Amino acid sequence: MLSLLFRYTMTLIAIVLFSFIIVMFMNPDLMRNTPWMNDPNVQTFKAMFIGITLQAFPFILLGVILSSLLQVFVPDSFVQRLIPRNPFLGAIVASGLGIIFPICECGMVPVARRLIRKGFPLYAGIIFLLAGPIINPVVYSATFMAFRSNPSIAYSRMLLAFVVATIAGLIIYKWIRANPMKDPIVAQEHRHSYEISTENGVIRSKFLQTFDHAASEFFDMGKYLIFGAFITAILQTFVPRRIIIDIAASDWGSNLFMMSFAYILSICSTADAFVASSFAATFSAGSLLAFLVFGPMLDVKSTLMLLSVFRAKFVLKLTLIVATLVALSSYIAGIILE
Repeated sequence: MLSLLFRYTMTLIAIVLFSFIIVMFMNPDLMRNTPWMNDPNVQTFKAMFIGITLQAFPFILLGVILSSLLQVFVPDSFVQRLIPRNPFLGAIVASGLGIIFPICECGMVPVARRLIRKGFPLYAGIIFLLAGPIINPVVYSATFMAFRSNPSIAYSRMLLAFVVATIAGLIIYKWIRANPMKDPIVAQEHRHSYEISTENGVIRSKFLQTFDHAASEFFDMGKYLIFGAFITAILQTFVPRRIIIDIAASDWGSNLFMMSFAYILSICSTADAFVASSFAATFSAGSLLAFLVFGPMLDVKSTLMLLSVFRAKFVLKLTLIVATLVALSSYIAGIILE
């Protein structure tokens, strides 16, 4: 119920904000003749909001196309055979699967659930769920583009995601023995069926499924991006600079603030780097990394999705483990990069 309410609320907000963007583009005279729209703060807000949105959309589009092709054409059994029996090797391989399976966090929970139900080790499934949205070529490219003047952020993001996900998975392997998945088996994710008997028809069916999945995922991720860009533009424009500077001046405070910010915004990992880069002049490298690593691993929407698959106690343990590891690793990384 909460998941549906959150989804529909975000959809409504995204529609309103997207309509606002269209009005600004289609009616420049109206904007110029509206007195409050000529306020310098409003102009700054408009430029930042539109800039973040337009920069990130191409990477979202590329991400959903790759994600949908892999979702439809690559069988789960192929992924399962990649995990070694040794837990340490299995953790390393699971962390790196995102390189060849670039699925964003929006589609990661149902994929991980399906893999675990088919025999994928729990710890490996969780590692894949945590690391996959970050350790992939699309996210790396987006992060590198957003931080062109400081490419070490892109490298550090990949490394921290790998370390955090691997350690979290090994902790789960060591301490979580009982199956944390909910019973009875939750309903399988929605699929459209295109029953065509010929060989060409089967291929056509798969491409129709790919298009259907990509369109759905693009809209689902796009609404979170628009909402995130809107909140970011408000913070950067209307929140007194002194408050933001005071938060940024605290090592631990800035990291925890950016982690909380990432959790609430729930922005797709293919777009969050452009939001983070808008804070680069104020916040330290460590706090930016805290935002870039924690958000794709855990946010509002992924927490609701996790609660629909796993027991609440397990989700709480996972949240505490990931939050602790990200806070510590981003703090250490911040010291090294400074």
